[in-house]
Amino acid sequence: MPDAQHTGVEDGVGLTALMVAAARAIETHRPDALASDTYAEHFVRAAEASAAWPVRPAEVPDGDANPLWGRLGRYFGLRTRVLDDFLIRSAHAGVRQVVLLGAGLDMRAFRLDWPPGQVVYEIDRDGVLAFKRDVLDGLALIPAATRCPIAADLRDTWVRSLVSAGFDLTAPTAWLAEGLLLYLPSAAERRLIETVDRLSADGSALAFEVKLGTESPEVRANPVYAATRQQIGVDLLALFDREPRPDSVGSLRARGWSTAIHTPFDFARQHGRGPLPEPNDALASNRWVFATKRGTRERSTSDHRAATENDRHSQGAVPRGEPTGAAVSRASGRRA
Repeated sequence: MPDAQHTGVEDGVGLTALMVAAARAIETHRPDALASDTYAEHFVRAAEASAAWPVRPAEVPDGDANPLWGRLGRYFGLRTRVLDDFLIRSAHAGVRQVVLLGAGLDMRAFRLDWPPGQVVYEIDRDGVLAFKRDVLDGLALIPAATRCPIAADLRDTWVRSLVSAGFDLTAPTAWLAEGLLLYLPSAAERRLIETVDRLSADGSALAFEVKLGTESPEVRANPVYAATRQQIGVDLLALFDREPRPDSVGSLRARGWSTAIHTPFDFARQHGRGPLPEPNDALASNRWVFATKRGTRERSTSDHRAATENDRHSQGAVPRGEPTGAAVSRASGRRA
């Protein structure tokens, strides 16, 4: 078992990587699984902090009624499926390099059906990647794509390490920031978005998760937060960065990216399973953003089309392409 004091996943945000791995393991064994990650449970069992956590639905106290492993766990399963689909669509559209920002214990380089020539760059802190390496060494797995782990703190400089690992500045990229921006200071989020834009050739795509506005005391008292703190010692509310969030959607649009914003409930309805809205919902302010960097000619045509059509989509979602903060302000009647 890796030394818990040196794994990088024993506390704080690092521990959330194990939480998501446990949720993926549980999802994998559901009869109606949205996603499959047969490797996730090995990470959960390898860390002292999570060794006793459930990795099967039958091991979850109260089953799907459990706010952590039921509702939030199903959220993670849904998010995994949606972002899997995003990356595979990008790959089949000809995007041959993927960058996982804050990769954590992500196993997409191993478990997805990549086309030939795919490269997956995994960026995370050295301790997290070292723990991951130790577990993988014991499994003797062969990745389905060329895998390039890069030890770096995304709050600092990481571009040189990425380019040195073989990243092609002239080729389109699929970027993924899954469960990352919620924990970053606002200045770090701005720098990250600016850097992704600077490194992205036309045709690149980006998916990321944000949490809008400030949650009310009633939402902060939601059982999801209480159960996560009580059952596994992860205080999500303490880990979320509390600074006013930057308008990353607006920033991307100003740089020529097209954007689509969805609630997780959009995809739960689409797939016929997953969390649906509830009163004082801890998931209600979560948004999944999908962006594509367009060429100059495509940008001009698309902007003209966007100016002449109604761009509202499914009930409960933010209007597609609207700056995030503005949408929250209009929906709540106050400033974001």
